[in-house]
Amino acid sequence: MSLPLSARAVAPDLARGAMLLLIALANVHLFLLGTPGLRGYPVPTDLADRIVTVAQLALVDGRAYPLFALLVGYGAVQSARRHGDRAVPLLRRRGLWMVVIGAVHGLVLFPGDIVAAYGLLLVVLAGVLVRGSTVTLGTVTALGAVLTLLLGSGSGGPAGARTLPSVAEPAVGRALFLHVGEWVGGVIGSALLTVGMVALGALAARHRLLDDPARHRPLLRRAALLGLTFAVLAGLPLGLAAAGWWAPGAAFAPAVGALHALGGLAGGIGYAALAGLVAARRAPTALLATGRRSLSCYLAQSVVFTALLPAWTLGLGAVLSVWQAALLAVGVWSAEVAVCAVADRAGGRGPAEVLLRRLTYGQAR
Repeated sequence: MSLPLSARAVAPDLARGAMLLLIALANVHLFLLGTPGLRGYPVPTDLADRIVTVAQLALVDGRAYPLFALLVGYGAVQSARRHGDRAVPLLRRRGLWMVVIGAVHGLVLFPGDIVAAYGLLLVVLAGVLVRGSTVTLGTVTALGAVLTLLLGSGSGGPAGARTLPSVAEPAVGRALFLHVGEWVGGVIGSALLTVGMVALGALAARHRLLDDPARHRPLLRRAALLGLTFAVLAGLPLGLAAAGWWAPGAAFAPAVGALHALGGLAGGIGYAALAGLVAARRAPTALLATGRRSLSCYLAQSVVFTALLPAWTLGLGAVLSVWQAALLAVGVWSAEVAVCAVADRAGGRGPAEVLLRRLTYGQAR
């Protein structure tokens, strides 16, 4: 049986609801058609674009998906408590269907899809997350951090290549063809970048850090302060470079990219801890409602961005600047929060959540 909405832990859903804003901000710039710069951000043309670019690289870029990955691992352990001996096969079944849903999402809408990567990790790591020792999970976490550093070292430069070439392709058939390679490469890369955070989330769940955050307030306070401070400081060098205010040079670019990636892991931890601190006081019900429908909201964001921005649809990505696209992301997320708040009062789940539950458990509720 899947868990009723009323019995869910508050902090993870709160984190998911807020995380969707970070994801919208992190994804929307990939649809823009200006001259590509670092990390897929268009080369900024005015002060507002530069400020938003620096802010996003310090607070958002590479910080949202590690948070999501931590919550995937946390949720896997929560599921194991409910399902006992059936937990591992159920998690693998859920992971396989997440790969399928992610494939449809990535091949049709947004090839930067992350759902399939997390599904793949659930399939591969289900046994480790549920039955693995603390040492094993700690080892996976450490190895994942090393992988993140190695892969992140390539993000410091040079600029010039578009992250998703398909968004600039005006022909629908050609764009969808390009989606295939972009999606496959993205799934593999994202899985390698976030595998450690999934294991860390499982460790956190074993100590119920987000189930009863009031009991762990001192630890969560330190994690939020240190994690978010480091995330900002580690993201500033690459942010300043992307904004055109600093050039690290070829010798320092790998270190700048690796530092930014490590800051992303710290940011994911910090944001999760911050959600726990907020939940320990009074969680905003609208954000909770959004977090309970996070998969539906994530997919809905891609529907809106894909309809408006790529060259093969309305092409507004050629018109919007970085700061304007950020406003669009905030507007889409705000609309989702409002819709989810209304849906929550009616007591229904999101459509994607209903589908995934039916496919996993054979039931919707």
